[in-house]
Amino acid sequence: MKLAEALQERADLNRRIEQLRARLENNALVQEGESPAEDPSELLAELDRCLASLEELIGRINLTNSKTLVEGHTLTELIARRDCLTLKVTAYREFLQEASQTSHRATRSEIRIRSTVPVAQLQKTVDQMSRELRLLDNQIQQTNWTTEL
Repeated sequence: MKLAEALQERADLNRRIEQLRARLENNALVQEGESPAEDPSELLAELDRCLASLEELIGRINLTNSKTLVEGHTLTELIARRDCLTLKVTAYREFLQEASQTSHRATRSEIRIRSTVPVAQLQKTVDQMSRELRLLDNQIQQTNWTTEL
């Protein structure tokens, strides 16, 4: 199994677990004299199986990520870099969105609102970070499809 397939399986298991949690919640209480739509003990057993599978799969994925080298860095390091770069790009974009807003004045006596940073220059920085993020994500995805779990 390729690493990318394991990641897809992990996503499927996470979705299944969320569905089971919702079904358990829906069958936790019934009116006296009524039966639940689904047997909670069966749902709990299935939840336990899914969680055990997820735990084993996550362990295998993490082990593979920590052993797989890409240009001198482990896949784990690349994922950490991607995640932090994503946060950075998001923060910069949100800040630039605020800094780019202009306020319209009806009269010359109204207070002028000005940006505290050079928006155009920072936008170029964000564009470069976004490009780096895309390339890094592509590298991670390519590695995921070529690496055995």
